[in-house]
Amino acid sequence: MKTKKLNMQKILAPAALVILYVFFSITGRNFFGMDGLRQILQSCYYIGYMAFGVTFVIITGGIDLSLGSLMLCSALVGCCAYSAWGWPLWLALILILVIGGLFGLFNGFMVAKLKLPPFIATLGTQMITLGFGSIISKVRTMYFPSVGSVDEWFRSVFYIHGQFPTGVLWLLGAFAVGWFLLNKTRFGRYVFAIGSNEEAARLSGVKVDRYKIAVYVVCGLFVAMAGIFYGAAYTTVLPGKGNGEEVNGIAAVVIGGTSMAGGSGSIFGTLIGVLIMATLKKGLASVGLQAHWQTFFTGFVVIGAVLLDIVRNNAALKSAKKQVQ
Repeated sequence: MKTKKLNMQKILAPAALVILYVFFSITGRNFFGMDGLRQILQSCYYIGYMAFGVTFVIITGGIDLSLGSLMLCSALVGCCAYSAWGWPLWLALILILVIGGLFGLFNGFMVAKLKLPPFIATLGTQMITLGFGSIISKVRTMYFPSVGSVDEWFRSVFYIHGQFPTGVLWLLGAFAVGWFLLNKTRFGRYVFAIGSNEEAARLSGVKVDRYKIAVYVVCGLFVAMAGIFYGAAYTTVLPGKGNGEEVNGIAAVVIGGTSMAGGSGSIFGTLIGVLIMATLKKGLASVGLQAHWQTFFTGFVVIGAVLLDIVRNNAALKSAKKQVQ
């Protein structure tokens, strides 16, 4: 019985993705086909990286509200280094990763060492990064290289080359890295252990604080990658923006089946959640509904996913009590 329940949980999100795609293929205009599929994939880029990163955090029972602001902050600082300070583009991209990693370290330190609730700690970081990007850029709009510029390779490598969405290859690479870390390493095993029972993990010898910090650093690096792909997609980075984008990343994780209570989740499920959100965005546009309808319907989907998670956890708790009795 337990195996059947687990299998149902694994196929629910992929089944929802297939149903959505078929529905919009029938009802939508210009949805079905290679162009529609390419637009869906392109919508996954920066949201996917944020979602992969915060999956690790949520599995430990934490949360990161600084995803969107950190993504734009790291992109803005890197872009400022390139366009205002005259840094080579490759060095500016490294700076973006450094910014993401340092703020991830900052989040992890506050949560693990200062014992701040993750909600409060990352909410503070959200505001800090919003201000930091504006301070560094002097509240000026920054621009990444576009087609026709000296460094036009940037957009071709990270976004689209001709008609081929090159960003898909990077996203699949990030998925592979995230899957490997979570499923094939000691780090991944300890992430699940901390989320399942932090005190038990501590008593068994796991250096919980160290691994919590590492989880937020990993999240910060993934978010920095999201900043790179955001810059490749839009080329323009505005100061003070990004607040609210974290909702998309967290929603994709929840829709993909990762428990907000911690202890369970998967990178594959998160990828499916990202694809569901991208399909919903493209599909609603294909039936003539504007972008705000995506936010409206995504809210219901997230609520449904959380309710399902609660039902699942309650069922597991009841089953455990019966076994004890």
